[in-house]
Amino acid sequence: MTRRRLILLVALLAAGAAFIALDLGRYLNLDYFKSQQAAIEAWRAAQPETAALVFFLAYVAVTGLSLPGAAVMTLVAGAIFGLLWGTVLVSFASSMGATLAFLASRFLLRDWVQQRFGERLRAINLGVEKEGGFYLFTLRLVPVFPFFMINLLMGLTPIRTGTFYWVSQVGMLAGTLVYVNAGTQLAHIDSPMGILSPVLIVSFALLGIFPLIAKKIVEAIKAHQVYAGWNRPRSFDRNLIVIGGGSAGLVTAYIAAAVKAKVTLIEKHQLGGDCLNTGCVPSKALIRSARLLSHISRAQEFGCRSASADFSFAEIMERVQRVIHQVEPHDSAERYAGLGVEVIAGSAKIVSPWQVDVVGKDGRSRRLTTRSIVIAAGARPFVPPIPGIEEVGYLTSDTVWALRELPQRLLVLGGGPIGCELTQAFSRLGSKTTQVEMLPRLMMREDPEASALVTQRFRNEGINVLLEHRAKQFLIDGGEKILVAEHAGVEVRIPFDAVLVAVGRVANLKGYGLEELGIATGKTIETNQFLQTKYPNIYAAGDVAGPYQFTHTAAHQAWYAAVNALFDPFRKFRADYSVIPWATFVEPEVARVGLNESEAKERGIAHEITVYGMDDLDRAIADGEAYGFVKVLTVPGKDKILGVTIVGEHAAELIAEYVLAMRHGIGLNKILGTIHIYPTLAEANKYAAGAWKKAHAPQKLLAWVERFHAWRRR
Repeated sequence: MTRRRLILLVALLAAGAAFIALDLGRYLNLDYFKSQQAAIEAWRAAQPETAALVFFLAYVAVTGLSLPGAAVMTLVAGAIFGLLWGTVLVSFASSMGATLAFLASRFLLRDWVQQRFGERLRAINLGVEKEGGFYLFTLRLVPVFPFFMINLLMGLTPIRTGTFYWVSQVGMLAGTLVYVNAGTQLAHIDSPMGILSPVLIVSFALLGIFPLIAKKIVEAIKAHQVYAGWNRPRSFDRNLIVIGGGSAGLVTAYIAAAVKAKVTLIEKHQLGGDCLNTGCVPSKALIRSARLLSHISRAQEFGCRSASADFSFAEIMERVQRVIHQVEPHDSAERYAGLGVEVIAGSAKIVSPWQVDVVGKDGRSRRLTTRSIVIAAGARPFVPPIPGIEEVGYLTSDTVWALRELPQRLLVLGGGPIGCELTQAFSRLGSKTTQVEMLPRLMMREDPEASALVTQRFRNEGINVLLEHRAKQFLIDGGEKILVAEHAGVEVRIPFDAVLVAVGRVANLKGYGLEELGIATGKTIETNQFLQTKYPNIYAAGDVAGPYQFTHTAAHQAWYAAVNALFDPFRKFRADYSVIPWATFVEPEVARVGLNESEAKERGIAHEITVYGMDDLDRAIADGEAYGFVKVLTVPGKDKILGVTIVGEHAAELIAEYVLAMRHGIGLNKILGTIHIYPTLAEANKYAAGAWKKAHAPQKLLAWVERFHAWRRR
């Protein structure tokens, strides 16, 4: 605690102690005032300005120190100063005192509370930042809630001081008027609660509900204004149109059909989207073949004198296509038509909030009407505008699958998940691979030790990993393709035969009517917590909506988009991103859910770290894969899980236990108490929980237990 905080805390404690020790509370008693009412009124009549100032300062002190007595003082204000001046004095004094208490709470406690409980308070903080004034106004209108508690708790949130003051000034006015007016009839009141009749309590409750009703009215007015100028059809051909047949679009259409809505799914390329055709499925098929070759090359580690494989790169790429075709029926038009979805192959353009023009593969156009629209247009690889890149030609994660001849020298631009997966796969297939990353390490979203393990494995396998190299120019020199990069101020020339650009993906935002409708976009389509765009009946989900670009999060969002689109305004749900897992399928595999150590430090979230090394795990040793770790972040002193990073064999499978635990509030103690089959890799999760338990063993109790056992040996 800083010196200034300590001084303020001591001063507040001293003031509170003095209030109790000197029994100052007796002066804030209604009976005391009634006994002294005549003398006080005489003093006020003789010195009105002084009386008003003393009362004002006393009221500010009482509310600022959160002392009991504000209600009595409000009644006194009505009795002594009358309705008008009593209301003015109390209104400003109460707001100033409340703000002082608010600032004291913020100064003394906010940093500590946010550091310790920031992760759990994130949703509250976001809500207060967006609509804190509205929430405070509602609380101020209902005097059932102790105002001193509101003052102190609001100080722990991100609400601005100015907003807190003026909302308090306006919000407390109704209650102030009631109390001050009651004070003008003080002779008939025996206690502050005497003015709160059942009718008045109900009136205050209704007053508190009023802002909620007003908010709904405002939302309806805003929606009406948004739709102004558009002609809404009297009826609709369908309940929902989904634009895009990737993961988000398919799941949205599936849910709509499952609840018997009439839904149309429009896809201009291939159903299944990137995941099936150019992403998850083909990359994992390629990785599997490459991994087999890597294991054959390690034959001696497993007790085999030698082993080799005769393979053709073209045949491996054909296997990739066979895998795609085998999975394809899961996402086919025939399957979805059987589920009740109308599937249209063609290009879609939103021409009004309820109308979509579709141009089919045959060139014919038609206009469809719908009550709601979900945009699930996906994303595409980003190709940076590096000079010369068009001249040398390039591959992306979309086009690399057309290769049938293995590049002798492959240059991979990018050190993220896609770049790392394809770098290792092509290296294992026989390409002399160079990976160029402009940042200090690979996989920057992961903890440094995870990046270090991946980088070391890559280099051990012969991959040339070049970190902190910024690509400046591509050129062809003497018939040879060259990347000119800058490293530590020095120009580096890197020759290659083919370049794979894997520096990220960008949302598909153009070509289907967003500009014409004025739907706001940045890197993605701007949506609210319900995945609604500018128009409440138009939603976005998946890569086009962000903030994550994973197939499983696209499907997760699709549920919210579908349900909200079909059942709003009767029921809608805020999208929940509280427990999002992901994995990078390299060796060593890297999987993560929740916070990692780097993020926790950046955001100032208090945490403890428990690490269990996979080199100690029996099954990992037997499999020849004794590398990596399980790293768990927990709330200090508790077994509540904040996040987990796993690096090692089948990390993406092992993380599932922690995803379940975090989603349902299961702590490490229960994971430790769960039987895990021996010998399995999953035991690593139990041993990590055991390492946490050992670090939190009750040492004093164990010392007494040791004495107990020693006594029993006598």
